[in-house]
Amino acid sequence: MNLDDTIVAIATPPGRGGIGVVRLAGPDARNVVMPMLRLSAGKIELEPQHAHYGELIDPDSGECFDEVVVTYFAKPRSYTTDDIVEISCHGSPVLLARVVELALAKGVRMADPGEFTMRSFLNGRIDLTQAEAVRDLIESQTLYQAKVAAQQLGGSVSRRIQPIKQQLVNLIAVLEAGIDFADDDVSVLPAEQALARIAEVREPLSKLQEGFAFGKVVHQGLTLAIVGRPNVGKSSLFNRLVERDRAIVTAIPGTTRDLVTETVSLGGIPVHLVDTAGIRESLDEAERFGIQKSREAMADADLVLVIVDAHADIDELDQQLISEAAERSAILVENKIDLGRHSATNGWKLPIVRTSATTGEGIAELREQILRMVSGESGREESGFLTNLRQHQLVTDALAGLASAENAIRLRIPHEMVLMDLYNALRPLDEITGATTADDILNLIFSTFCIGK
Repeated sequence: MNLDDTIVAIATPPGRGGIGVVRLAGPDARNVVMPMLRLSAGKIELEPQHAHYGELIDPDSGECFDEVVVTYFAKPRSYTTDDIVEISCHGSPVLLARVVELALAKGVRMADPGEFTMRSFLNGRIDLTQAEAVRDLIESQTLYQAKVAAQQLGGSVSRRIQPIKQQLVNLIAVLEAGIDFADDDVSVLPAEQALARIAEVREPLSKLQEGFAFGKVVHQGLTLAIVGRPNVGKSSLFNRLVERDRAIVTAIPGTTRDLVTETVSLGGIPVHLVDTAGIRESLDEAERFGIQKSREAMADADLVLVIVDAHADIDELDQQLISEAAERSAILVENKIDLGRHSATNGWKLPIVRTSATTGEGIAELREQILRMVSGESGREESGFLTNLRQHQLVTDALAGLASAENAIRLRIPHEMVLMDLYNALRPLDEITGATTADDILNLIFSTFCIGK
């Protein structure tokens, strides 16, 4: 990518709006914009880190075609560390396109998708986790998702990884020194100490890896299937969770014959609710097809709510559904408690919530239990957790390198080979936070050890 040219793009979403923004970045950004501006108060130049009111004019005729606010961010105090000019026009696609056309006529290049953020990364202003957070922040569907993305944009993941990485670099430096400077009375690190120091690196890295389960749900959302036999109140509970009458509810068994879906926010996490057809033996072809789709939804869901009638005995079909759900992440819901409690479900190894879809009793507890199942013991208390598969795979690769190093030390394999495993653990972390160069290792060696005295 050429970082020396000037690029332009419309920075606001397609369509019409009150305001539309055109962004230019690069060494010629200010010079390109000035001929198409007539600034107010007699100003003839854009002042750095200031917003200016003025008119957008045709450079050839001088005719005004919009009133604008122009903001100039001088390098390196900008998003990309380049000179950046942002022109805030009225949000007409015609006006925005005209501004871009005028810039292109001056030799500016149209920006590629994501190129402003790519420049920010290549210029060292942000690392890869922060670049990914920009995308996540834009795609946020809930305030909690936005909060997590904002934390990552502020470097929360990097701050968790950086001390882990530094411990690993320190260990590599010690081993390198013991090998390369043995003649200078630098002792080789004993195996027990090396294993202890690897364990110090592995423990926080393992916790980071474990947090991915919750981070993935925060990023992608959760699919929750509501299953049970007919007339246990699945659709009524679905409507309660959605907080509106989304699914049809009648006293006739088999009313729901297709999957009904809706996305809601529970504790800031997008939850894709799936109301399914009641599962039973049926001679009706359409209902049989709906039941088949119910079982598919149950198999595909991240979490299953198995609904039983608290006012009726647990029958064989209930037991079958509970047994299937017990093998996965599931919650057993005893519904219709307003009619009295008759069923006995305490013997099942599933969390149990008792509700009444009619009165709303227990619905708040059900929401809380769903969040507990998603968050685990400490999910929400931790900041800087992994939210995408790339980050998770890199941390997994780093842990594999540490495991190989531990095994090599126990087998008394020479430190030269152990170092290869430690470097294999370091490289994936480099891909998350930025590369560690050989100079980093050498500088640490010479600053920590009295070599060549």
